[in-house]
Amino acid sequence: MNTTTLFQLSRIGYVALVFLLSGRFIGQGLNGDYSLLFSLLWLIPLLLPLKGIITGKPYTYAWASFILCLYMLHGLTLLYVDETAFAFALAESLLIGILLVSFPFYARLRGRELGLGLKKKSKQTQ
Repeated sequence: MNTTTLFQLSRIGYVALVFLLSGRFIGQGLNGDYSLLFSLLWLIPLLLPLKGIITGKPYTYAWASFILCLYMLHGLTLLYVDETAFAFALAESLLIGILLVSFPFYARLRGRELGLGLKKKSKQTQ
């Protein structure tokens, strides 16, 4: 799989996740299940890497996976605890699972294309 395909897949998946979770959390805030402020606070970590993901920066894709882990925990907990939200929790968990695989692969492949990475420490001759 080339980086262009992986980039498109990752970006579309991320935007779909933002819309899915925004609809869910804002809906809960408007219905009175939670306060609207609390529901909006759930979206802030998800929106932090938005600019870098849309533009395709490999470094952003690398660290955004850590943020996705928070939402994976939410989805898996909801899947186990709440039977009424089973379809939502399953969709959230599967989508995040795909993103947790595609984000690091894109970051690695694109980083290699751009020549980014950790520099090897040179051996000092004595």
